[in-house]
Amino acid sequence: MKATFTPSHLAGEIFAPASKSDAHRLLICAALADRPCLIENIGTSDDIEATRRCLVALGAQLEEKDGGLLVTPIKLQDPIPTLDCGQSGSTLRFLLPVAAALYNESRFIAHGGLNRRPLDDLANAMKACGTTASDTHTPLELIGKLQSGTFTIAGNVSSQYISGLLFALPMLHGDSRIVLTTPLSSAGYVQMTLDALKRFCIQVEQTKDGWLIQGDQTYRAPERLFAEGDWSGAAFPLCAGALMGPVTVKGLNENSLQRDKKIAEILVQFGTKVEFDSNTCTVCHGELHGIELDADDIPDLVPPIALVAGCAEGTTHIRNCARLRIKESDRLMTVQTTLCAFGIEAEIEGDDLIIHGGTPHGAKIESFDDHRIAMMGAILAAVADGQTTLESPMAVTKSYPAFYDDYKELGGMVHDIDLR
Repeated sequence: MKATFTPSHLAGEIFAPASKSDAHRLLICAALADRPCLIENIGTSDDIEATRRCLVALGAQLEEKDGGLLVTPIKLQDPIPTLDCGQSGSTLRFLLPVAAALYNESRFIAHGGLNRRPLDDLANAMKACGTTASDTHTPLELIGKLQSGTFTIAGNVSSQYISGLLFALPMLHGDSRIVLTTPLSSAGYVQMTLDALKRFCIQVEQTKDGWLIQGDQTYRAPERLFAEGDWSGAAFPLCAGALMGPVTVKGLNENSLQRDKKIAEILVQFGTKVEFDSNTCTVCHGELHGIELDADDIPDLVPPIALVAGCAEGTTHIRNCARLRIKESDRLMTVQTTLCAFGIEAEIEGDDLIIHGGTPHGAKIESFDDHRIAMMGAILAAVADGQTTLESPMAVTKSYPAFYDDYKELGGMVHDIDLR
């Protein structure tokens, strides 16, 4: 499938998509809890559907009810459940330790690029405490129930490994420790996990090199919860506001723990005006200039930041992008490739991305089956001088199925694409 874009002015108001980061965490906690819990604003995306599917495989029941999703906790059933994680890395990494804590054996399968993303660090940490993985890539089998103990793991590979262990370890008999061998990257995402655990009455104690997790704890579910709007997805229309605008996105918590909330601060650094009012964020066009920033804690923001940098005057230097190489695509390379296709000069130096702002022209681009690259290309296409064609545009369904609907709502002109 292809989509064709013609230049357009993006401005107006939309609602933020539901936060995948928040929804994954609330769904898992609710499935591990002591009683049913209704979660509102779960939203629909390929990744959330993967987590829902896997929790059902583990023995949970999920039912649409009262405008939300009623989660009835896991009741152990199939002796060897098979968890189909689709292309959701969060689902896979969060649920590997959880499945091992619940079952003696389990199977995991995945699709697309997720099968190429390594799991070595998590597999090694779990092997030291009773669970052996048949491979360090999916498909794989887990053999042996997870036991309490010391889980030694690098902190700079994937914060999702840490979150997966934090979900599982409170259920084990006996206390456990997570010991980090390197500084923690994407600490904001781990903090989101800790906040979700706290909402379910799970206690975790931070130590100088990790966390102490008391065993034999019970997840205690509130009757009802509400998943936040997604700052990661909203970053793209907000960046459109910086280039054109104004763009207002409703349903965003200004005080959210989502690390990608930092997009508002970064847009101000670029030279835009950002205003908050009652869970609403508005970005207005500004005189944009290049900036320097560190992406280590905000890797998912690199594509929207890059599209703004590509239209800003001067040079933007984005440091510490190494972890972008193991996303849905080699996102460091695909961001650069997309910028260059639009005629914007960009180069990779080690783990840094350097972008020299200019005027984008119409281009033939591809999404690389990466949802954030597709959204990046669509926003650049609106401001480009000439028509743009995007290959595999529906990659956006991984996180933001309504992206093109919202794009059109803001005045974007996209053709030759079936949104049904």
